[in-house]
Amino acid sequence: MFQPNVLSLFLYFPEDKSEYGPAAITFIIFMIGALLTMRLIIKVSKREAKKAKELEEKLINQQETHGDSDR
Repeated sequence: MFQPNVLSLFLYFPEDKSEYGPAAITFIIFMIGALLTMRLIIKVSKREAKKAKELEEKLINQQETHGDSDR
């Protein structure tokens, strides 16, 4: 009639607390990497949106210029 706790199958809490150090350091390194990557993606996305907006305006201006000469 023993029911094992499901969480105990996946979680590991070491008796020796010094094992938390390397895990914390690894977590911090990956978190910093994730934040830097996210900022880079946002920066590139804004740059690409600006280029797309400029291209759209250029095409609209060309269309208006050529549309007026067709009349």
